[in-house]
Amino acid sequence: MKLLLDSFWRAGAYLFLPRVMGLTVLPLLLSSLLALALGWLFWESAVAGVRSTLEGWSLVAAMLQWVGVNLGESWRSLIGPIIVLALAVPLIVVLSLLLVAWLTTPAVAHLVRERRFPAMEQRHGASFLTAVAWSVGCTLVALLALMATMPLWLVPPLVLIIPPLIWGWLTRQVLAFDVLADTASAAERRTLVAEHRWPLLLMGVVTGYLGAAPSLIWAVGGAAALIFAPVMIAVAVWLYTLVFAFAALWFAHYALAALDALRRSQAVEVMPVDPPAAPEVLLPTPDAPRLP
Repeated sequence: MKLLLDSFWRAGAYLFLPRVMGLTVLPLLLSSLLALALGWLFWESAVAGVRSTLEGWSLVAAMLQWVGVNLGESWRSLIGPIIVLALAVPLIVVLSLLLVAWLTTPAVAHLVRERRFPAMEQRHGASFLTAVAWSVGCTLVALLALMATMPLWLVPPLVLIIPPLIWGWLTRQVLAFDVLADTASAAERRTLVAEHRWPLLLMGVVTGYLGAAPSLIWAVGGAAALIFAPVMIAVAVWLYTLVFAFAALWFAHYALAALDALRRSQAVEVMPVDPPAAPEVLLPTPDAPRLP
């Protein structure tokens, strides 16, 4: 717990360093431009496709008609954009996480190692391509888990539990791998992840709940948020990027400190122990008087 809290406040302090803020610019620009481009090109067609699909189901069409009669056509017209956003937000979160993991996390880990552990040996346990393949594989598993558990989200308590757990697992898998990829060996990385799996999962879950905060802008903005959806998406991407940059710093401080402790303990274990000195035996000299 001490290491967890120590790495937490260090991550918060490092987040506002000019160098760290500069490291978030590239993933922020890429994710924002991509989100805006996709929204500009496919927003209207996606909303229209969702509406036509819903109206093709008799039960849903009857429900939409009831909404239009009792609540007004304005509420009925919001259902399509809401569903499109509900499907787009997880993709935006994944995009932000992957871009931060690939473009920001290695530099963040180098910064933490440079400032706190300048003498730490780099053992290059995984290459950049290995880290990319690992993060993509974990992301596919997380997306499948999200789709499989979506029916459970209709139960009010579970919607506050299941998605953050999935995001927490994904964050732990991706960031813990990336912050140790260049410094730790493969064996050291596996040992640390196994020994610290629960603190790392807790860090990921906390990040998952922090990552849910940008989604509140849709609830606060209401209908205006849907009208200005491309701009709101850009704001959400910026917030997601900051959250995952903080998470990368948190994982870097925690994992590198744990790696330093692991190497120190291993050095103590293999340190050679000098054999005990043999007792000194005093032999009589030829000139020494002999006792009778």
